[in-house]
Amino acid sequence: MLVTRPQYLNEVLSYQDTEFVKVITGVRRSGKSSVMQMYRQHLLDHGTSVNHIMYLNFESFETASLLTANALIQYIQDHATSDVKMHFLFDEIQLVTDWERVINGLRVSFDADIVVTGSNAKMLSSEISTLLSGRYVTIEVYPLSFAEFLQFKQFDISDIRQYANWFKEYIRYGGFPAVVLSDEQLKESILSGIYDTVLLNDVGFRSGIKEPEILKSVSRFLASNIGQITNPNKIKGTLESVAHLKTSVPTVTRYMDMLENAFLFYRAERYDIRGKAYLHGSGKWFIADTGLRNVALGKANENIGSEIENVVYIELRRRGYNVSIGRLDKDEEIDFVARKLDETLYVQVTEQLPSTSDRETANLLHIPDNHKKLLLMATPTYESEIEGVPVKNVFDWLLETE
Repeated sequence: MLVTRPQYLNEVLSYQDTEFVKVITGVRRSGKSSVMQMYRQHLLDHGTSVNHIMYLNFESFETASLLTANALIQYIQDHATSDVKMHFLFDEIQLVTDWERVINGLRVSFDADIVVTGSNAKMLSSEISTLLSGRYVTIEVYPLSFAEFLQFKQFDISDIRQYANWFKEYIRYGGFPAVVLSDEQLKESILSGIYDTVLLNDVGFRSGIKEPEILKSVSRFLASNIGQITNPNKIKGTLESVAHLKTSVPTVTRYMDMLENAFLFYRAERYDIRGKAYLHGSGKWFIADTGLRNVALGKANENIGSEIENVVYIELRRRGYNVSIGRLDKDEEIDFVARKLDETLYVQVTEQLPSTSDRETANLLHIPDNHKKLLLMATPTYESEIEGVPVKNVFDWLLETE
């Protein structure tokens, strides 16, 4: 059964039959192929002939002979019709050598509507930027949001008494559709399979890494320290002193970049709010899915606060924000500075307000501008605002529709 995710389908549809190549990206098993299948079904439901849709999945046995540009070009010439609108839907296109050249050729030779998926940010390399400059859009697919999780589980969202229990399950196992829809005893096995495939195959094998143990250790460090300020020097020191693994800063940096390219982790840079400049060198890292974090470390996270912060970070990205970490002064930090178009939103996340400190609201109030501010709390609250700062329960915020 194909459970729809209208947010992503609508995003693809907004560029249907335009010159833009739709590039669907995201971590493996997040639902990219499902979005493409939803688009294919939409085309069929609205009168497009099956002969005018070319769907190829380059991870299947059927396409094993099409993994070079010349082979794929020949297949297209043999099977596509040049005098009608053709819809080319290519899954995991990065497996085809010189695929950018093929896609650019389709634009020139056909009246083409093109959608491709891929699980690596290197898809958006300088080469594709040159060949398709200004003619492609990226649509990043994430594992299920908390709202989608409840929908997939068919939970009654009006039963707010169950939110905490449902959120606990969501944090433990994450939002990969296959995991959410599986039986309890299979969830960890599926998560382990996803994590190992991304880490060892998508990152390790395909990049020719000769030190897989260091790659695993870098990934475990980032998973263990989600939401903490870190940098390659700190990771190198920890690996050498704790794990007794000899490595170098360039190697650690390279592996961190690879993990980010595979959409396994996201880097949030620090931003000096007063100086209005990014502070390069160190930042916070967040994982694509909290279920993967628990698999990477072999245990559930005792620090629920960092898990909630991770969920909020991914949700902000899902809603289209560019997200960084805000610094006001040496001892004052804003959890998230979220921007899109001409909107800026400052967000603080806390389990509950400490009785002996006003730090969470004070930091927001010290920001020297009038952009929107928001305090998210994991515990129930009857306050709608504190000293003029809007306050929301994190569950309510996660279930909001924009």
